[in-house]
Amino acid sequence: MGSKITEYFKETKTELKHVIWPTRNQTLYYTLIVIVLSVVVAYYLGIWDFIFSQVLQKIIG
Repeated sequence: MGSKITEYFKETKTELKHVIWPTRNQTLYYTLIVIVLSVVVAYYLGIWDFIFSQVLQKIIG
């Protein structure tokens, strides 16, 4: 059991050496893209929510 766990961690360490990690600039750029897209989608959904709530209020009341 213990040797399987040790082997797993050794293999994991070996695989992590093959990973191409993004640079700091790439990470910041991708983070900025995610934040901007999240704001755009939130704004878009907020507009539709407002429209549907106004239509529903006119129908109900």
